[in-house]
Amino acid sequence: MTPRRRWTMLCCALVAAMTTTCAVSGVAYLIPALHTQHGVSLSQASILATIPTIGLMLLIIPWGALLDRFGERRVLIISLLITLTGTCAAAIVSALGAPFWVLGAALFVGGLGAGAANGASGRIVVGWFPARQRGTAMGVRQMAQPLGIAVCALTMPLIAAHSGVTTALLVPVAVTAIGLLACIVGIVDPPAAPSSSSTGSTDSDNPYRAGGFLARVHGVSVLLVIPQSMMWTFVPTWLIVAHHWAPAAAGALVTATQIVGAVGRIVAGRVSDIWDSRMRPIRVVALAAAVSTAVLALTDWLHSPIAPVVMALATVASVADNGLAFTAIAEFAGPGWSGRGLAIQNTAQHLATAASTPVLGAVIGAAGFPIAFALTAITPLIAVPLVPRDAQRD
Repeated sequence: MTPRRRWTMLCCALVAAMTTTCAVSGVAYLIPALHTQHGVSLSQASILATIPTIGLMLLIIPWGALLDRFGERRVLIISLLITLTGTCAAAIVSALGAPFWVLGAALFVGGLGAGAANGASGRIVVGWFPARQRGTAMGVRQMAQPLGIAVCALTMPLIAAHSGVTTALLVPVAVTAIGLLACIVGIVDPPAAPSSSSTGSTDSDNPYRAGGFLARVHGVSVLLVIPQSMMWTFVPTWLIVAHHWAPAAAGALVTATQIVGAVGRIVAGRVSDIWDSRMRPIRVVALAAAVSTAVLALTDWLHSPIAPVVMALATVASVADNGLAFTAIAEFAGPGWSGRGLAIQNTAQHLATAASTPVLGAVIGAAGFPIAFALTAITPLIAVPLVPRDAQRD
């Protein structure tokens, strides 16, 4: 495996992981159109945006177990075929004017298939890259989330405003089709290797019995995903509905912010390689997310013109930790358990997202955006002292 081939495969894994982001999070960028064009309340639209996440959570751990047993390529191809079926069905039923529950069912199917890509791409990084490069490589792979959000933010609100919700739903279809092709052409399963778990145990041993490291990483990640979910789901609505921005301008700002956030993940990963630590950078990120989100709440409450700038900073801070946690989990769990470990990580984060999104939508409807921003600033602050020390890795 040459370095060039390794990095090419990483790019294919990144595109595959983008399919999960677009299929699961893309509907959130239709909330303004659903609210203004179809008379759907913010709370109801938020529930519809949560449905793909529910589908993802139901099968993400079984997908992880399949990855541990059968490897990455075959499982990725099957899962992306299911996702493509669901996203195509969503566009079709929307074009036919079917009830929203039918649209929700199609989105649910797309979510069911979306659970393998994140874990598989993480396993590819740990399986093909040496430890001294994994933080940087995982940072590149973790660009999938902000880049996927950027694609959705740049295209879906604008398309929905000019051509309707149905046309906007073709964006996840296109991304999923490209990701499927990338997997077929570019992915090769990593070779079987001894476990990199710090316990020195065999792959069949459960790393969750080796102490509380994995559980604490999962818990910290859950706390840190709440402000991230707030930024991804409600910022377009905040800009368009609360601040009366044009959809194109709002999409451009969110896209630029997500691109900067993607670069921030690479920087965080590189810092973790240089520091030889995954956990110390997570503490820094958690503190930055808490402070920036609190400042956003204050500036929005004061109707300050710098609030959108602060929002961009808060968004960048809120997305920088994911690659660090993914790398640490995969390294500690080893190849025999990393699929399930990463699946549990994703399940916990998506469960937190699914639970918090309707609550935040209700808080916004009842008390406004500043209060919602202030509440989301609390969770990363709680996370700071809970970050564990680094576990030994290879």
